[in-house]
Amino acid sequence: MSAARDMLCDTARAVFAEAAGAGMAPVEQAGFDLLLVAESEGGFGGDWGDVHAVLRLAGELAPDLPVAELILSGLGEAPEALHAAAAVSLMAGSMGQALALSIEHVNTRQQFGRPLGKFQAVQQSLAVMACEVAAVDAAAAALAARLDATGLDAEACDFEIAAAKLRANRAVGVVTAIAHQVHGAIGFTREYDLHRVTIPLMRRRSQHGNDALWAARLGRQVAALGGRGLWEALTARA
Repeated sequence: MSAARDMLCDTARAVFAEAAGAGMAPVEQAGFDLLLVAESEGGFGGDWGDVHAVLRLAGELAPDLPVAELILSGLGEAPEALHAAAAVSLMAGSMGQALALSIEHVNTRQQFGRPLGKFQAVQQSLAVMACEVAAVDAAAAALAARLDATGLDAEACDFEIAAAKLRANRAVGVVTAIAHQVHGAIGFTREYDLHRVTIPLMRRRSQHGNDALWAARLGRQVAALGGRGLWEALTARA
């Protein structure tokens, strides 16, 4: 990670922590609408890797706020596919936070004289959850790299956007179910933070295209490429 992105993430972390209780005002004042605007036009001159890093933090710390819409407003009329790409980064952050909260809970909550995390069934569930979170992280990172390689050409990245959004959508059910299972009743309370990330996750699953839409879109591309064509297309992108 570059020094500029490190500084950007430090700023974003502080701003989103404040915004979680104050609303969008701190985010707007921080100028995140200039993230994708060229330096020659008075902006930050960032790329999608920067957007992904910032939105992942937003998904973790302020998942209810329209941070993605603010960032994409700097592009004017951003294509719907870029909104879907932004949703993947937000979902990756929220899933990571759900996993972190779950691990912290099972390591502190005592049952039958020992932490919940010592029980094999709980460990197995968290391992499944961690795999889903890692898969979405990887999909979001690959998508960011492809968008930057094509100059944010959403049409040229349709395959990666479809694959990443579908993978994130499919992970939502597993991640939210396991998170609430290991938390038990406390996970549903207003005072506890888990619902702050799981509710936005379930909402984003259907935003900018549900499972059926992205599965059909991805399937059509794969079918058109054929077996050899798919392999050649994937290796060319790598």
